[in-house]
Parts: sequence; C-alpha cells; structure tokens
Amino acid sequence: MPAIPATSVANLRDLGGLPLGDGRSVRAGLVLRSAQLDRLDPEEAAVSGLKIRTVVDLRTAAERADRPDLLPDGARALVADVLADHLATSGLPPAARLKTLLTDPALAERHLGGGRILEAMRRTYRAFVGSDSARASYRALLTELGTPGAGPLLFHCTAGKDRTGWAATVVLSLLGADEATVREEYLSVNPAVRQAFAPMIEGFVTQGGDPDLVLAMIGVLPEYLDAALEEVAERHGSMEAYVRDGLGVPDELADLVRERLTVYAA
Repeated sequence: MPAIPATSVANLRDLGGLPLGDGRSVRAGLVLRSAQLDRLDPEEAAVSGLKIRTVVDLRTAAERADRPDLLPDGARALVADVLADHLATSGLPPAARLKTLLTDPALAERHLGGGRILEAMRRTYRAFVGSDSARASYRALLTELGTPGAGPLLFHCTAGKDRTGWAATVVLSLLGADEATVREEYLSVNPAVRQAFAPMIEGFVTQGGDPDLVLAMIGVLPEYLDAALEEVAERHGSMEAYVRDGLGVPDELADLVRERLTVYAA
C-alpha cells in the first residue's frame, strides 16, 4: 500500500483498491489515512486533488494544541480523541517527549527498556478496544463513513500509525478484508515512519541506543495489533460483534458503510 507522494502530509494513504474477496475491493478516493496535518499545504496538487471533505482527528487535546491541523480547502474537522480516557495510565510518555527520548538513549532505556515499551503499547492497543473514549471515537468515524453522499474522509493521529492503524483495521474488517490484508495494511506504514524519523534513529543508535527499542518506539509491530485483536476476541468474540456491540454501530449503519466503500469488479 504505497503512500501518496505528498510533501506537506506525511504517511498519506488511500485505502482504496485493497482487496476484500469475491471480486470486491475498497472504493478508491473515499477513505484516507495520514499523520497530523500541521504542515498541510491545501494548494499542493497531491492534496487538493483528493477533494477531502471531512478530517477526523484522533489526537489528544494536548497534541491538537501543540500542532493544530491545517485543513484542506472546504473540509470540516471532527475531533475524536481516542486516548482521552487512557493517556494518564498508559505507561507511555507524552507525545511531546518522544523526540526527547529519541535524543537520549539512557532516558529511553530507563523509561521504556526491558520490554516496557511492548507492554505499554499492548495496554494502549487494548484500550483502543475497551475504553469509553476510544469506542466513542471509532463509532464517530464509522458514522461519518456511513453518511450518504458524504465526500472523501481522512482520519489521522500524530504519526498516523497506532490510533490510525487501528481505525484502518476496523474499517477494513467491517468491509470484509481477510486477516492477511489487514495485517499487511497495518504494517505498511513502517517504511514511511522510519524514513520520517531516520535522522533521529541514526542519532539514537550512534549514541549507543538499542535499535530494537527505537524501532518499537517509532514503528508498529505485529504484537501491538495482536493485543487489540485479542481484546476484541475476549470481549466480543468477533470483529462484527465488536463493531455492533462494542462500538454501538447498528447493522443498518454498518451496511451503509459497506455500500459506500465497496466496489465490485466489472
């Protein structure tokens, strides 16, 4: 799933074209994902050509205040703070401290070494499934995607990998994508994220930092997605039940999402 080559938006991708089985695929140009939009240039051709009408911001209040979105022309913003209920107990550093940790391997090791980063991220991904703020946020996203006549929608968090990655997993699962497609899409962001953080990664390792730790900090790992899927299975038994009962999305709305976002081969 290659990124759209936009210079003012990192990690910009269209879910369109991904296979859903039985000759179906995701309709192109209607549901997109990215990193934050604080540097967006609405006149950049790669951006303006998408004709985005709704931006769903999955970030916290602090993240939004630190780097406010610049919206595409004619787009409206919808705030859906996934981590509002979880941030204080997540065990993760505030997003604003990530760059500090990446420049101080000893500090990063003290806070997140010894497997602590994996456990903290797994707890966070489980919160994507179970916390009230996360459920409300992902319900809001699906509600927007199921609105008849709505234009293209873009959803994002800060780096466009964790909260955004789970959002893409929920959407693709609802549409009927198989597990291999979901996992491939989820992991496809790693090259773009690593490229964006390349100077910091190099500096971290040069100073003696653990390469595995830095990649766990700035990338996504299969174990993270596994944690959320395990939480779905334990709480609801299936992704369909999670969408219906956990997110509170009625079957009628789920059907509208599938109708809008699915295309059949000619």
